[in-house]
Formats: sequence, structure tokens, C-alpha cells
Amino acid sequence: MTTELMLRYGVALAIGLLVGLERGWRERSEPAGHRIAGIRTYSITGLLGACLGSLTTITGSAMPLVASILVYGALFGALEYRKAVAEKEYSVTGFVAALVVMMLGVLAVVGDFRLAAAGGVALAGLLASRDMLHSLLQRITWAEIRSAIVLAAMSAIVLPLLPDRTIDPWGGFNPREIWLFTVLTAALSYLGYVAVRIVGPSRGALITGLTGGLVSSTSVTVAFARTAAGGGANWPLVAGACTAAMVSVIRVSVIVFLLRPEILQTIGPAAAAAALTLGLAALLLVTFQKEEPGDEGLPARNPFDLGHLLIFAAGFALVSTVSAAFVGNFGASSLIASSTLSGMFDVDIAVLSALRLDGTTVQAVQVGEAILCALAANGIGRLSLAVAAGPARFFLPLGGATLLAAVAGLVVFLLLAP
Repeated sequence: MTTELMLRYGVALAIGLLVGLERGWRERSEPAGHRIAGIRTYSITGLLGACLGSLTTITGSAMPLVASILVYGALFGALEYRKAVAEKEYSVTGFVAALVVMMLGVLAVVGDFRLAAAGGVALAGLLASRDMLHSLLQRITWAEIRSAIVLAAMSAIVLPLLPDRTIDPWGGFNPREIWLFTVLTAALSYLGYVAVRIVGPSRGALITGLTGGLVSSTSVTVAFARTAAGGGANWPLVAGACTAAMVSVIRVSVIVFLLRPEILQTIGPAAAAAALTLGLAALLLVTFQKEEPGDEGLPARNPFDLGHLLIFAAGFALVSTVSAAFVGNFGASSLIASSTLSGMFDVDIAVLSALRLDGTTVQAVQVGEAILCALAANGIGRLSLAVAAGPARFFLPLGGATLLAAVAGLVVFLLLAP
């Protein structure tokens, strides 16, 4: 018991040290005696919380804890107020952080110390990311905030009301499951969208492909094709399109890992071979020329836009129902045909629809094969759009890289197939 209690006190002290390190570093230019709290004060605050947790356990009463929080808050708040008046600044971050450190110290003793440690790390991370968060607020638009709020409302309010069962004769249309998969896909796309907004539009073809590929590899390919048709530097544009295709393959693998990790054994090696081939092709192509593409090479659509989400959900529901009907009437082999067809238009819909059939009448290996076919079909679809929008000097090398990636994936799949 003593050893465990010492460990809990150590966690409380570590939380204060971590937060105090961030706070002290941020105010390191202040003269001695001008800082309200630094690394020592926050460390002592963590220990104070641990002591209050022990006292609460011993006495069986929360009154000492409540009284201490009120007294500590009043003293710390008064000092922060005097500093704010003297320096004419308005911020209660340090005051709130101190109270949270104390409460986490209490939690480390009377509750789950692992949860307290996680909370301490999260608190320090939030404090340290002030500049990045403020910069993000400067870049983000009201339309993006509104879309995210609407999406959160639909997920938190509407989602629990949706029936968690299939409502079609073939077992393909489950409203709650379809919406959950839609939100997951939009969240992964939003990571790339935010990266584009933070990094900026003209940071090179490879960065554009990496970030834009998370949003839409097809959009990146078409935009680069149009830029090439307008006389843009060709090799970096092809490299960016290859990078976006590589990210698309990796993104699908992440979705499979999150939803059905057992299927990753089937598609993982082949997907890795294809992604590696596309990445090597991009590196080889980008060495031929160093110019960067213009801003028109970036996808600008917000993945959290409500209209696009509803269209995606409707398409997902339709493909899921049709795929289930095909499998129910023609057997598991028809899944490959339906996934290939839908994959040419939207690989996410094809992959999610195939994943939903895992564990029904379709085996995991067959679902994996359908996903690989959807990836290949999506590559063909991107290449077709590149042919329509760009010159031969753009789509020919892109077609060669796409063909090499498909061959590499096929060879690895055949070699490792059970």
C-alpha cells in the first residue's frame, strides 16, 4: 500500500512538474519575483492536491478538499488579478491551470492515477499549443466552424436516435452504422484539410500531394492535370499526383485497420507494395525539376461540409444496399464486381460497403480482395480523369507509375496469398 501511495504521489508531482515546465518556460523572460507561478509552484500544487486526496480518504469527508480549493483559488486569483491590473492583460489561463493541476493531484491519489497522468499530459499539451491554436483560429473560416458544429450536433443528437439494425431485405442498410462510417471518413479527410490550411498552398508538389491526398486524391490529380495543361512544371505535378495516390492507399489501410483489423492481413502487404511504388516514383520524378505548382493545384473543399456529407452518406447507403443485394442473390463473388464498379467513382464508399459485409456470408479474404480491386479501379478512374483534363506529358508518366504500383501489389498479393 505504501509503495502504491508513493507512486500516486509521484504522479501528482510529475503532473505539476510538467505543467510548471511549460508555464515557467513561457514566462522565462520575467524577472525573479514577477512570476505568479512557475515550475516550483505548479509542482507544489500537484503535491498539495495529493495531500488533500489523502486527507479526504482518511477523514471520509470532502470538506477539507472544498475548503482548500476555495482558499487556494481565492489567493491565486487575487495575485493573478493584481498582475493583470499592473500589466493590463486579460488571461486566466494560469489560474485555471493551477486549479486543474490540484484536482489532478487529488485524482491521482483517490482515483485512477493513469487517468490523472493522461489529464496532466493533455493539459500541458494544450498549454504548449497556444500559438498553433491561435494561428489556426486566424485561418479557419466561419463556414468551417458552422459545418463542424452541425456535424457534431448530428452525431451527438441524431445518431443515438437512428436504428441500429438493417432495414432492407438484404441486410445492407443499417442507418446508424452508415452514419458512423461517414463521420469516420470525414474526420480522416479533415486531417488533410487542416494540414493544407496550416502548411499553406504552395509548399511543393510532395507536400501538396501528402496533405491533399487525405482530402481527395482524385481532386489533386485533376487539379494537377489542369495545371500541367496550362504550362505548369510537369514532373513535380506528376510527383504530386503519385504522392496523393500513395496517401489514398495508406488512408484506406488506416480505415480497414480501425474498422476490421483482421482484413489488414489480406490487403496489407499488397497495399504497402503499391504505396511504396508510388512513393518511390514520386521521389524519382520530383528530382527532375524543382519548380513548385501554383495554388490551383490544391483541393479546397471542406470535408465537413454538410451537403457533401449527406451526398456521401446517401451514396454509401445505396452502394451498401446494392452490394448486399448482389451478394445475397449471386454469391460472394459478386462483391468484387460491385466494389470495382463503385471504386472507380469513390474508393471510400466501395471500401466501407465491402467492410460492412465482413462476417455475414462473405469471408474476410473475399472482402480484402474486393478492397484491393476497388483501389485498383480508383487508380484507373483517376488516370481516366487525368487523360481528360491534362496533356500526354502528364498522364503518360502518371499511367506508368499507376501500372507499376498495380503490378507490384498484384505480385505481392499472389506471392503471399494463402
